[in-house]
This record gives sequence, C-alpha cells and structure tokens, in this order.
Amino acid sequence: MFDIEEIPALKRAIRTRAHADKKLLDELRDEVHSFACEVRTIKPRSTTAVSLVASDGGNNKLTFDPFYVQLVRVMDSYGKQLCLDAVSPTTDTEELSKNQFNSDGSARTALGKMMIGLGVEPPTLNRLSYMIPDGRTIRDKPEWVLVYRDLCEWAVLYERICHNSFATDTLIVRDGLLRSTIFRGEFFMTWRKKIEEAIARIYHQDHRQVFLVGVAKHSKVITRYQLAMAIEGIFPSGEAQYVRIPRELEAKSYIKDIYARGPETEGDNKEAPKFVAGDMYLVRFGRRSSDPVWAVDILSQQSQKASDIFGYLLSDAIDGFPVPFYPRCLQKAHEHAQVVDFDLDIFQDEIFAAVRDLLPPEKQNIIDSFRFKSDLSRARYG
Repeated sequence: MFDIEEIPALKRAIRTRAHADKKLLDELRDEVHSFACEVRTIKPRSTTAVSLVASDGGNNKLTFDPFYVQLVRVMDSYGKQLCLDAVSPTTDTEELSKNQFNSDGSARTALGKMMIGLGVEPPTLNRLSYMIPDGRTIRDKPEWVLVYRDLCEWAVLYERICHNSFATDTLIVRDGLLRSTIFRGEFFMTWRKKIEEAIARIYHQDHRQVFLVGVAKHSKVITRYQLAMAIEGIFPSGEAQYVRIPRELEAKSYIKDIYARGPETEGDNKEAPKFVAGDMYLVRFGRRSSDPVWAVDILSQQSQKASDIFGYLLSDAIDGFPVPFYPRCLQKAHEHAQVVDFDLDIFQDEIFAAVRDLLPPEKQNIIDSFRFKSDLSRARYG
C-alpha cells in the first residue's frame, strides 16, 4: 500500500502528467468532431435475427481433467447445436483434419465444407491456419485448441450462409467483429467473397435478404474514442443512434494499420486486406447518453444498408437481457452454448468414464474414489 506521506507526491505526479498530455485529449476531441455530422438515428424494423456462438472452453470448470479436454460446441440462438467436438492440446491435428472429411474426400463437417469452399490444399488445419501446428509440434503450441474453436465458429457461419436456404429475410449476428487474423494467407479474403456471392445468390434465386453483422462489447476503437465522444455529446439523449468510423481514424487505434484495411483497398498496390470483412460503426441502442455503446461491423458489401440493418438490430436489442440494449439473439446463443449445470455434470462424468476405461480392472476403483470426492466437494461448496 502507499504510505500516507507518499500520496501528495503521487497526486502531483499524476496531475503534472495529465496537464502535459492534455493535447492528446484535444486531438481525440478533434477527431471525434470529424465524424459528428455523420451520426444517424435508428428506427426499429422487424426481421428474423439469429446468432451463432461457440462455447468458451475456459469456462468449463471441471474438477478432474488430466487431459485438459476442451469441448468445442457451436449453438445458435434457437438452441440448435451446429458443431460438437472434444479436443485436447495433445490431439493429433493431422488426424483431426482427416476427421473433417468422409473416406471419399467429401466434407463431413462444416469445417470440412469451408476448407473445400476456400480451396485449401492440402485440406488440413495447418494449411488453413498458421496458428494450428502440424502433428509433430502440437505439444509446443497448446493454445491452438482455442484457434480450432474459432475456426469451427467461422465454419458454421460459412455453412449457414453458403449451404442453406432462408424462408424469410434474416439478420445473422456474429459474436465479435467481422475480422480475423487466424487464417493463413488470403483465405479470409476468400471467405468474405464466398459469403458475398452466397448472399447475392440467395437474393436473386429466393428473393430473400440475408444480412451479416458482428457485434463486440469491447474494441480498441471504443477505448480510444469513448471519453472524447462523451465530452463532445456525439450521442445525445433522445433516440438510438449510430455513426460510421472512418478507416483512417480506426487505424489509429491499432498498432498496425493492416487491421483497419477493408475490402475497399483491394487492388491499390498495397498489402491485401486479409483480416477485415466489415465496416465499423459505433452504436447506442438505448435512448440515454449513459447507455452502453457497442462496436458493430457490417459486411462491407452491405454497408449502404446500414440504416435498415441497425433498425433490425434495434428491435432485437431493445429487449436485451440480462445485458441491457445488447442483441437478445446473441445473449440467447450464449446461454445455449454455455457448458454449465447439468451439461457440465455430463461432460465431467464422461471424462471420468473415459479415463476409467483406460485403466486395468484392479485400478479402476481409483477413478471411482476421485469421482466420489469430487461429488462431495461440489455438494458442500457448490
């Protein structure tokens, strides 16, 4: 703890630094002024809204898991399971790649369909993402399991749009922005183009509009501009509002401006826009100036329809619960994707059973003892 005699010196140091850095706040306020005139009001519109969310493996609070098994499950906001797998940091990624396909080479899973659709050759996870190690180096990179989960989520989204029909106009909401750095080379650019082609095909063949957005609670852009926007009153009380963030200002929030290079820069003789598929907006769905502001990516090809899209999102966010003014479809998908309560008990029991089956009969009672102790602990302190 600070000594009470040190606090005056601490206050002076902080105030001195704040006065010296005041120009930084002034610059942010000037930047905010540059897009203040672009703020638009949102009018609610009705359509079908659906979200896809992957379970967070870090929330699987297992009491016994010698293999660090991670459950990969993607659910939609209706509670439909779209992907289910279990992997560990020592899973052979080459075998995992083969599991995405049937013996005849056809796709067996959404991830397999995405690899074929993107032209991944050879169709392996290591070729799709440089962050997934090959089978010889998996022990050196245990974090690849989380990358695999994210790839499954992108794959389910790809399958949902490119390999399904839609009975009504539909807004698909991704948990997170429409950006990714986990794809190798230009595969994410190809992913975006395939999505755009599928949306155009659906409209021309079935006369149905499919919109794609990504919503994030946290963003470096929000962190950079939130205070300046509040000081300048960019979103005054009264109506739900949104504003497009210019790319040049968005780039100032990142260490590398490549994370803010959108599809509009394709072909400009600079590095290809390999990581970005959407245009960023800041949006407040509530009516009060104190209501939360979220970052939303709209698929770049659909940015001209931002007014309609935010109207659909508003209708879904007004009834957001338990997080107020946050898309309800996303929250419902999170609820379905969580591995908790009875689902967690089933998961834990299956791990106990799997480890027990690996042991000779005379040693299996050890696992039974572990299970008994675990059940007592959860009953007493759960």
